[in-house]
Amino acid sequence: MIEWKEITKEAEWDTLFEASTEKPVVVLKHSTTCPVSANALQEYENYLKKQPNADVDYVLVKVIESRPVSNQIAEDTGVKHASPQILYVKNKETVWNTSHWAVTEAHISAVLS
Repeated sequence: MIEWKEITKEAEWDTLFEASTEKPVVVLKHSTTCPVSANALQEYENYLKKQPNADVDYVLVKVIESRPVSNQIAEDTGVKHASPQILYVKNKETVWNTSHWAVTEAHISAVLS
């Protein structure tokens, strides 16, 4: 199992975004007050418990508690904010993103396999 890491500072995102040229990053934007987001987090964790792609960094951003980080991600990737939302960033480009009920273990597995 691979664990996700919560990022709370824009500098942490900047480092990951720059490093995505070496190691891609998957970001789950999570709202701690939303049932749809709670479901997305469960799907994300289910994916990480099975056979996750080990060549990727996995992070979580709580969109209410870390709004500046969430906004910076939207600005850097050009992907309009949604919550829950998952983004796969490689070479400083978003190669895949989806949101709401489309954040599923099956969907993540299909993209990252």
